[in-house]
Amino acid sequence: MNNSEATKENLYVITNHKFPSDSYGEDDYLGNWPMLYILENGDKVYIGESTNVAERMKQHYNNKEKREFNKVHFIYSGRFNQSVTFDYESKLIQFVSADGKYTITNKNDGIANKNYFSKPEYDETFEALWNKLRSYNLAEHTLEYIKNSEFYKYSPFKELNKDQKILADDIIREIREGKELPIVVEGRPGTGKTIVAVYLMKYLRDYEDEKTHRFPFREKKMGLIIPQTSLRSTLKSLFKKIEGLAAKDVIGASEAVKAGEWDILFVDEAQKLQVRRSIVGYQAYDNNNKKLGLPSDATELDWILKISKTPVFFFDPDQLSGPSGTTIEVFQNKVKMELSRRRRMTAYLTHFLRMQMRVKGGEEYINYVNDILHNVDVPRKTFDDYDFKIFTHFADFNKELYVKEKDMELCRMLAGYAWEWKTKNDKTAYDIEIEGVKKRWNHCLNNWINSDGALDEVGCIHTSAGYDLNHAFVILGNDIKYDDEKGRIYVDRSNYFDKRGKQSASDEELDLYIKNIYYVLMTRGIRGTYLYVCDEKLRNYFMKYVEEF
Repeated sequence: MNNSEATKENLYVITNHKFPSDSYGEDDYLGNWPMLYILENGDKVYIGESTNVAERMKQHYNNKEKREFNKVHFIYSGRFNQSVTFDYESKLIQFVSADGKYTITNKNDGIANKNYFSKPEYDETFEALWNKLRSYNLAEHTLEYIKNSEFYKYSPFKELNKDQKILADDIIREIREGKELPIVVEGRPGTGKTIVAVYLMKYLRDYEDEKTHRFPFREKKMGLIIPQTSLRSTLKSLFKKIEGLAAKDVIGASEAVKAGEWDILFVDEAQKLQVRRSIVGYQAYDNNNKKLGLPSDATELDWILKISKTPVFFFDPDQLSGPSGTTIEVFQNKVKMELSRRRRMTAYLTHFLRMQMRVKGGEEYINYVNDILHNVDVPRKTFDDYDFKIFTHFADFNKELYVKEKDMELCRMLAGYAWEWKTKNDKTAYDIEIEGVKKRWNHCLNNWINSDGALDEVGCIHTSAGYDLNHAFVILGNDIKYDDEKGRIYVDRSNYFDKRGKQSASDEELDLYIKNIYYVLMTRGIRGTYLYVCDEKLRNYFMKYVEEF
């Protein structure tokens, strides 16, 4: 630690005490100074702030829920004011929950990201406080590690932006009114659909009615449906560490059917709800339809509409990537039919999330990528805060992956399904070879992004959808090409190796699916997206729009 870092850490004093105690010391600041505190028992923590921590401890001990704690850690600084302690309280709740060392018992209704005088200076010194907490064994991982983690991204304590907060408040109001109607949210990649769903699960579990002081949603049967197996596993692990939530709350559509009727079901990536087409496990699918008394061609969307009083769907039609998914037309028709069955209005209100959270290039970059893939002639653009480049040599592309990973971590190579999966049966083989460089497909599906060995592999759509990367290195394979004479991008069925993805798809549908897959892959990167294009004509087309590395 250099002198500057040591000076920053000395800004903070952390004291440790038994809880409860008749006395926490004689220091004046205990009764009249803005401070932070952490209650803990070795397994769980509660984080708070107060201008009179000694009195606040008495109040906590009179609360039955706080009597499970046996230690308290006070955090003091002569530079604290109440704006700072409010801000730091929110930060600590977010980072401690994502750190995973403790189960956090706070509610998420007070998380805020408000500006105040000299906030950038306090943002800079927060890391010194965090490092001091680590030295006291009150935290485990570095802030950099946590910020790159999926636990931090999906934490129910994440600060919502203005767009998300308005949406969350609208949905909470609709649910509290007890209308028992489907609620629909549309949002493009990176607008935080999953984050809002997780936030709402936690908020409703903790919601206390101000008049009755009861918790009306604690006894309600609520669940979060995550169609992607990989992301489902990640969120199960997260929910284990959040008071009021549990791994069993995160489920697939079939699990929801087995569990019977639900009061509220949040459905992430609803376009991935399956129809009876090109799926795995037809018998199990048909058994669910029989159990629910539905026709043989009923869909997973039908299941959820039938078993849930209030289903909340998060939907993005542009991320439909295969014939087993739900199109916007099917979705809209079935929701309208359900409203009619419930004898309600035949039209429904769709909420929208528009503010971009993931991609630093913003919605302008998202639109640009979509336009390029769909042959929309747009002016060439560059993005001040986003690194969008194309490579002409695969060896350079591959080398830069390791450079970027060393620099910032969480960089991965992704590709469309344009190569056979040879290593599924032969672990010694290679799946992908480009310009003499050999690569293998992802060795696992669950949380591949964060698994050992992922840096040396290539991830597919099934392992990367829903995840964030700092830089995404995207290979456009020979399943997508360019026709010089017609001046258009087209897909090559013979070079697309997802058998279920194409066996029942028409040429028009496959064209949409493959372009959507690359759209999703090219919107995974927070700070940048690098491209390597296999088809030379398509590469030349892309170079009209993308700067060469």
